[in-house]
Amino acid sequence: MPDTYPERSDGGGIEPAARRAPRTVEETGLPFLFLVELLVKILFLRGQVGLPALSTHVKLGAGVLEPLLAFMRAEKLCEARRNGSSGTDADLYYQLGDQGRLRAAEYLRRNAYSGPAPVTLADYSNQVLAQSVAHMHVTRDDVLREVRDVVASSAVLDQLGAAMNSGRALFFHGPAGSGKSYLAERLNGLLSGAIALPHAVMVDGEVLPFLDPMLHTLSNKGPVPSDPRWVRTQRPAVLTGGELTLDMLDLQFDQGARLYQAPPHLKANNGIFIIDDLGRQRCSPVELMNRWIVPMARHIDYLSLHTGYKFPVPFDVIVVFSSNLAPQQLADDSFLRRIGYKIHVGPLSAYHYLAVFRSTCAQLGINYDEASYTYLLHLHSLYKRPLLACYPRDILAQVCDQARYEDHPARLSPEVLFWAWENYFGSDDDLASTHTGPAAVQQKGEAK
Repeated sequence: MPDTYPERSDGGGIEPAARRAPRTVEETGLPFLFLVELLVKILFLRGQVGLPALSTHVKLGAGVLEPLLAFMRAEKLCEARRNGSSGTDADLYYQLGDQGRLRAAEYLRRNAYSGPAPVTLADYSNQVLAQSVAHMHVTRDDVLREVRDVVASSAVLDQLGAAMNSGRALFFHGPAGSGKSYLAERLNGLLSGAIALPHAVMVDGEVLPFLDPMLHTLSNKGPVPSDPRWVRTQRPAVLTGGELTLDMLDLQFDQGARLYQAPPHLKANNGIFIIDDLGRQRCSPVELMNRWIVPMARHIDYLSLHTGYKFPVPFDVIVVFSSNLAPQQLADDSFLRRIGYKIHVGPLSAYHYLAVFRSTCAQLGINYDEASYTYLLHLHSLYKRPLLACYPRDILAQVCDQARYEDHPARLSPEVLFWAWENYFGSDDDLASTHTGPAAVQQKGEAK
């Protein structure tokens, strides 16, 4: 199998989604009998369907459907009935005959897909290339505008901006609670430009449902695809975590439903694919990272149908790894060379920690109190806890919990912060054996 994308099927520079809607079966790029099977399955599941409704469902015009339906009628697969007096094809309703119902059961046992007509793999691959993430341009102003409510060092933000222009993989690493996952998830706001995605893709006679409402958000910006088999969406940002397995990175064929499930990184094409909590997956980090060596180096991945047929697909994804472990603990130098940016997200400075604390107070409706905040910093120093980004929200949330329980507005004080601190981190055995509360903490600090 060559390490190249399929050749353009139209021989020209027009993007597949921008071509005019197909007017004939030949212009769809799909086999005649494949489309017959698709219509038989749709009629079996929907019953009696008029031509306009059938056209809307399958995303193909009447000029494409009419010869298919004429063939189906000639083969006794379906019959047409006229409901109306206009005398036009708009009054025609189609339904399966006995022979058609038998064929439908056979077709559905093989592949149960009955949605919009797919596009060809060649057209899908060409469209991905035309709207590649490499075409994006992220500036410092873009980053500052997107993360204006995020507290992070300017060095980290500059690394993020440069990384998004590279089209290469990123690796966030640092202690748990430092904000790695939050920063990774905010990268989707830096994805610019609408893209065209197909409802489904046909590969070697099989249909791969592609458009996923859970991952692909429709867009009202950019040109509308001329071919209705494509839709206009935002660039996708797909997040996976500890549930990720190696099997999930290949096509999944559900034997019961008789449908394919595309892997998450394929659905992330032209966007970003975030692997959070790397090292917590059920497969080893080495196995997982080895899976990405070829796609990241060649921008091509290889998938297999349940029939055994193997085929290349474009890999146009910014892969974002996030882990509590340093990169060197998870992969060898060969793999690390393919990761363009290793970004360390560590504890906050005192300045940034104060900004996060004050911002969280405002969000939770708690009046900021300087003395209480100073006491919190004293706790951090005393127990050698780093100033991580997650702590203000987690601790102040417990302050709010207690206030609701006591039925009064949340207020800051050393006492309530110490109460929340012990809940969050666990009681200190030394303090528990003597005294508790801010006074004991103060005494312990003076003793040290």
